[in-house]
Amino acid sequence: MGDDPGRLYRLDGVAHIAGVINDEPRRCISSMRRQQGMRLDDRYIPYLQMAGLYHLARLNDRWFRIDEPLVSAFVERWRPETHTFHMPFGECTITLQDVAYQLGLPVDGHYVSGCLTDFHVYIEGGRPAWQWFHELLGVLPPENQIQKFVVNCTWFQETFGECPDGADEETVRHFARAYIMMLLGTQLFADKSGNRIHIRWLPFIARLEEMGGYSWGSAALAWLYRCMCRVANRHVMKLAGPLQLLQSWIFWRFPAFRPAGYDVFSWPLASRWSGYNPGISNKGPRVEMARLRIDLLQPRDFIWMPYSSPDVLQVVHPEVLEPRHTMLWRCVTSLIYFTVVEWHQVDRVLPQFGGVQPPPYPTLNIDFLMSKDGRGGDRWFLSHLRHWHAHWETRADHVLRFDVVADPGPSHEFLAWWHQYGKRFLSPEMYLGDPRGIPVPVEATQRGPGRVPDMDRVDDVPDRRRIERRSRVGTRRSQREWRWLDKAMEEGEEAGGGRGRR
Repeated sequence: MGDDPGRLYRLDGVAHIAGVINDEPRRCISSMRRQQGMRLDDRYIPYLQMAGLYHLARLNDRWFRIDEPLVSAFVERWRPETHTFHMPFGECTITLQDVAYQLGLPVDGHYVSGCLTDFHVYIEGGRPAWQWFHELLGVLPPENQIQKFVVNCTWFQETFGECPDGADEETVRHFARAYIMMLLGTQLFADKSGNRIHIRWLPFIARLEEMGGYSWGSAALAWLYRCMCRVANRHVMKLAGPLQLLQSWIFWRFPAFRPAGYDVFSWPLASRWSGYNPGISNKGPRVEMARLRIDLLQPRDFIWMPYSSPDVLQVVHPEVLEPRHTMLWRCVTSLIYFTVVEWHQVDRVLPQFGGVQPPPYPTLNIDFLMSKDGRGGDRWFLSHLRHWHAHWETRADHVLRFDVVADPGPSHEFLAWWHQYGKRFLSPEMYLGDPRGIPVPVEATQRGPGRVPDMDRVDDVPDRRRIERRSRVGTRRSQREWRWLDKAMEEGEEAGGGRGRR
């Protein structure tokens, strides 16, 4: 049981940053976040509650900055092959449970999908894009504020920043819709531009009463997974997505990385770190220091079940603890956000739910889906990606069942396999003092062997063409490098003249 290294780390030879960490030891990503800049008016609250986004809106009012060197060190540990962080003590990841506790988002519900712009073609009652925009928000942005199907954030902030006193109900609905579009476009599904809002949200805000029936939590997690998979590529430097979820997860799970003085719990749990403002100097050396601190982590330095403490239970909102939501925390299924399809591989992190982790099944290869980004024409993704949407529709059939123990953690068999095959350390050996000789702890033997839960296996859908293309080209940045090289070679050949070509 368990993966072989060639499959487990197949992207190291393509463009994963961990494969070239010694060549770029101070690589630091830049986070793309934008504060919404729109006041949470009390008159919006009924609509936000209706949409299942009220807790997120309250979190949005409490801004904190991203510790980019720390996040960079964790991104180096992120493996797109498994959707987990590979640590010295084993694997861990951000799950639907974390999304529910950290952001207060609903997990159960319809997938967030549809189409991007051709609303009048695919949606009953839909309108041409900009006509529908005018009907729903009461105003159209000027042409210089539009780029194809996105609108500049500054226009939203200037136009809908403050709802007028004494506004009628229709005007309040216009402002509430604009607030929700900004909330989704800046806090959950931000892109790397950091200053644009896509109009894909029009079909959702057209039916505010139905928005609460969508699984915003699974869509947000799918987008975070995709953003981290992209930035794990050595050629990509900008990280977008719900980064407050990523950083708060690090602080809650790894006490050694928590900032001091943030001991008051509130709901949602990510609001605990409001006002956090890390330094912005010496980013390169801080990345190296964070990498070394991760390499030296012991099993006791990770909290497998941080949400079971009495302090958390006192502030948690009862809505997220409804059985229809909590059941899906242990579900192995697809996560969908329009064209983005990722995989919720909780079978690799059973201790985060109180279980014992055995050596896992081989990783699911879904490289083909990584190339799906909506380019090449709008489509009705419910039919275009039907196979993966069907997995979410049958999510209740894919909930894992396993024994919960008093001392969750990896089994002896897992640690023996992990010590042999896992990429546990990224720092140079001279800094580590060679901790690889540390034996498997006694408590791992006492936990028992563990058992892989019964689960349906999904077929791989690899795309070798894409892997080969990435190994040759990578991204736009490396395309420019290759074009420069081609031009230089052509000039060299011309200069060689009669000496012949190599």
